Amino acid sequence: MNITVNDERYSLDMPVTISQLLIELKQPSMGVALAINDIIIPRENWNTQMINEGDTILLFQAIAGG
Repeated sequence: MNITVNDERYSLDMPVTISQLLIELKQPSMGVALAINDIIIPRENWNTQMINEGDTILLFQAIAGG
């Protein structure tokens, strides 16, 4: 399965959840936000939201605003 994370291509051997992907990429889950195909995915869905073939994922630093 091929995906793109922050403009870099990755191949995965099997489907994974967002949480599993972050572990595989050695990315911290705290302090980051994530969008799949330009849709922000709430953190409470990261354990169940599956990554699909061809998904484009954007990981970015979460910044509080006011």
